[in-house]
Amino acid sequence: MSLAVLSSRTLFGLQVRPVQVEVHVGCGLPSFSIVGLPGAGVRESRERVRSALLSSGFEFPAGRITANLAPADLPKDSGRFDLPIALGVLLASGQIADARGQVPEVRHYVLAGELSLTGSIMPADAALAIALSVARDDPQAILIMAPAAAGVAARVPGLRVLSAGGLSEVVAHFTDRAMLPSATPAGHEPADEASAPCLSDVRGQSAARRALELAAAGGHGLLLSGCPGVGKSMLARRLPGLLPPLTPEQALEVAAVHGLARSRPAWSRVPPFRAPHHGASMPALVGGGARPRPGEISLAHHGVLFLDELPEFGRQALEALREPLETGHVTVARAAGSCTFPARFQLVAAMNPCPCGWHGHPHPRRDCRCSRETVARYRARISGPLLDRIDLHVGLSVESAWLEAPPGEPSAPVRARVLAARDRQLSRQGCLNAELDGVFLDRHSEPDAGGRALLARAVATWGWSARAARRSLRVARTLADLDGCDRVEAAHMAQAIQYRPEESA
Repeated sequence: MSLAVLSSRTLFGLQVRPVQVEVHVGCGLPSFSIVGLPGAGVRESRERVRSALLSSGFEFPAGRITANLAPADLPKDSGRFDLPIALGVLLASGQIADARGQVPEVRHYVLAGELSLTGSIMPADAALAIALSVARDDPQAILIMAPAAAGVAARVPGLRVLSAGGLSEVVAHFTDRAMLPSATPAGHEPADEASAPCLSDVRGQSAARRALELAAAGGHGLLLSGCPGVGKSMLARRLPGLLPPLTPEQALEVAAVHGLARSRPAWSRVPPFRAPHHGASMPALVGGGARPRPGEISLAHHGVLFLDELPEFGRQALEALREPLETGHVTVARAAGSCTFPARFQLVAAMNPCPCGWHGHPHPRRDCRCSRETVARYRARISGPLLDRIDLHVGLSVESAWLEAPPGEPSAPVRARVLAARDRQLSRQGCLNAELDGVFLDRHSEPDAGGRALLARAVATWGWSARAARRSLRVARTLADLDGCDRVEAAHMAQAIQYRPEESA
């Protein structure tokens, strides 16, 4: 035959789209052309495919070779098209036939892999995202990838994945000489709570510890404010140790996102923890680029995003967090199209009360050197709408006797209470309290008469927005879950109101 058609995949952000690789070998002056809007990485496939075929003991056709990657209006990049192009050349030039002398059936196969000059197959990027797409599009599909990538892809339930180390092994499979082995799912990183920093390292700061437990139990955002060295970062970095391991479904989602950035083991049930520097740009936080890549908020999906020195981040970058905090995803628009990344993260932020750090915190040897206008400008770097979306606001003060204080409660018992509260939420409403909204919030977080009166008084006194009132209801619901109460009581509502100061409303 002079024409071969195979299947592969291309990526635009986290969106995986089918690509038909059509290879035609005809008469004419020797040439090798790749069409279908190929990027630089695809155009270079010509040299890799040529060398891989010769190194594997096959002939490179002397005629006119045209490889078309359809659809033609979809940009393609990466070397993952090397393998289907090389196999297409062999099929179209008649170098491959099965045991009966017929052309092998390749209709249900999906191939993705970069070829080295020796003919070995290199792992494709975003193997898990490709596998999830293949399993969704065609339940009968068989995916062929390099061993390392195949082990990751084999994590997808119900998908058959074959492991191939080189081009010659793929040819042997289609000629019925030696079948490719099924890939074994890659091992995962154990969710070892003992390796996480322990909360017992924090001495004192009982109010902040309680807020951290509350944030972990309900998935709430947390803002820690206090003078330098008071323990804000120390507390924030102990939050992941209070969270449960990721479910298998969550681990798949997280691994698919991190597969685009290669910033984490291919499979792990440990919730991600991201702490970008305050010099990070808006694209670094929310994602972007000519070929969209996930930002820090997506890399923190199902985990914790810690923003230390919150006012030092760029205003544009901070404002870009507002929509993802509400929706749990972010959409990046480009001329070639738009793509959506998941961003269901738990925000923990830390800040000083002023540029010098000592405003409002009396110290025997340190005085605030900032003027009132300087303090106001510093705090104005964080907009009211962003503060309105953070559920818990906690101020940390200097505790002079912290050296004599006993070690705090360890993470293990706190984590047990967190897991019990989360189990109550999931069994009752199917999601964490921080995600409650609409009629479900009214149904599950309705306070008693005393609680309603307290909330109405807070709204009237401080002029809270409807969003601020709803978020206080969510916090009160989590306080009730930690206490094992079915109904939100006035005491829970009173505590929840304390976590939302006047200036954040």
